[in-house]
Amino acid sequence: MSTFDRGLDPRARTAARLPGAGAGVPAHSEAGPRRLAAQDVPVTAGTGHSALAVGDLIFTSVSARPFREVAAATDSWTNHVGIVLAIDGKEPLIGESTFPFSRTTSLSKFVARSRNGRHAVARLKVDLTSDERRRVVVAARRRTGVVYDTGFDLHSRRQFCSRYVREVLAEATGVDVGEVQTFTDLLRQQPGASLGFWKLWYFGRIPWDRATVTPASLLRSPALQIVFDSASGVPAARPA
Repeated sequence: MSTFDRGLDPRARTAARLPGAGAGVPAHSEAGPRRLAAQDVPVTAGTGHSALAVGDLIFTSVSARPFREVAAATDSWTNHVGIVLAIDGKEPLIGESTFPFSRTTSLSKFVARSRNGRHAVARLKVDLTSDERRRVVVAARRRTGVVYDTGFDLHSRRQFCSRYVREVLAEATGVDVGEVQTFTDLLRQQPGASLGFWKLWYFGRIPWDRATVTPASLLRSPALQIVFDSASGVPAARPA
């Protein structure tokens, strides 16, 4: 059956394939943020010999159609992002805005959703203090259970992944990552972007003046540095 069968809401049909959908996860979390450790800990769940720290961002590539279109519109491999909230348990916990609600997810499950396991880890170039790391967790908790925004509107009452991560970091550290852009900026700068898809997604009328922020713009932020990329298996240089 086609993704966009006649008479059905395309967002509702796609929701079943968004990250986290159908997992039977409660609205609030898979596992709540635990006590924060003062130091980084080695991570072996898909990140080689790198070390994760609270406040690190993890970028992935999920296969749901809207996210593939987001990647095409931003000329990037990544279309989903989360933030590390705990590192002292059995495995790190990742905060993310996903369907149907923002929540925490284990690192292994977060990475397993990515196509071919592709993921990258980025962190602020300025080290976070212990107090800032605690504020990251507090800021994420304040946004737990928020309904996912399929309209990708930066100013709605709902949430989507790159907005969630951007706001958590800004509240905790005062640093803004990513670039706020309108749909005009995004969809008219990439010849490969499917305007037909987005017209259908927005019921025939693309909100050209709507402000949004994308995972790709976060990944390219000059405030961040890439500390691991699974495509190469070693730390990678920050993309231009």
